[in-house]
Amino acid sequence: MRVEEQQISAMALHLLQASLVYVNTRMLQAVLVEPQWAHRMMPEDYRGLTPLIYSHVNPYGRFDLDLDKRIDFGGLAA
Repeated sequence: MRVEEQQISAMALHLLQASLVYVNTRMLQAVLVEPQWAHRMMPEDYRGLTPLIYSHVNPYGRFDLDLDKRIDFGGLAA
């Protein structure tokens, strides 16, 4: 039973990471579609971008969610 619990925990963390990468990617897209940012970015800036940032998330701690707010993915470029 212990091995199964570890597998479930590992799979949950993989799901969390995949979700985090997706949301981070959409947030980066939302910023980069703005003309003032598009003109400021240099090729080396784009090379440094990654959706793997996680400093704003603590997977083992408290999550403060505002369920009355939604991320507007509909207005973003795909």
